Amino acid sequence: MKDHDLRVNMNEYLPLRDVVFNTLRQAILKGELEPGERLMEIQLAERLGVSRTPIREAIRKLELEGLVLMIPRKGAEVAKISEKSLRDVLEVRRSLEELAIELACQRMTEEEVEELEKAQNAFGEAVACKDVMLMAETDEAYHDIIYRGTCNSRLMQILNNLREQMYRYRLEYIKDADKRQILLIEHEHILKAIKARHVAEAKAAMREHIDNQEITVSRNLKEKE
Repeated sequence: MKDHDLRVNMNEYLPLRDVVFNTLRQAILKGELEPGERLMEIQLAERLGVSRTPIREAIRKLELEGLVLMIPRKGAEVAKISEKSLRDVLEVRRSLEELAIELACQRMTEEEVEELEKAQNAFGEAVACKDVMLMAETDEAYHDIIYRGTCNSRLMQILNNLREQMYRYRLEYIKDADKRQILLIEHEHILKAIKARHVAEAKAAMREHIDNQEITVSRNLKEKE
């Protein structure tokens, strides 16, 4: 295991297992723990200053999110981002997002539309700051407002369950500096269509948004091979 400077950011409101989980998750998403890297419970426990139990629990949760793979007779390692897993996740996301945008167009209140506009401004500010993690968070917040605007708790629950698997690809997409202005424009198209309550236009804009993510991340993965 590489000697990364991993630190536990203690939070008095969270149990230790959640703090450890968040620490390891962020390290994977930021690339501090690289794809294919083994996760040794003893070494991680020593470096984070905790027992092996919260490490083990965190690794189990990360496996459920698809961020960690359990290899027989070898143990846990950081999951590689494969083109197949990207396609699987985005096929599901594309269908769910199109349904969400259709319902949001019909059901979002004017206050929620204003909130979406503020989220778009926050995303624009993050792009201007070139802060990748902040861009990913504000992009996620933008989509969350659309999800809430559906007024469909079941759809929101399914999308939230998919959120963690989508986050890694979202981050990978945003790392591509050439695509950030395109992302801003795509968000503007979605916002404009929602404001006008144009369902077909909104669905087309959302489909293009996700298609572009798949094309870009897939190309980046091939370049890394």
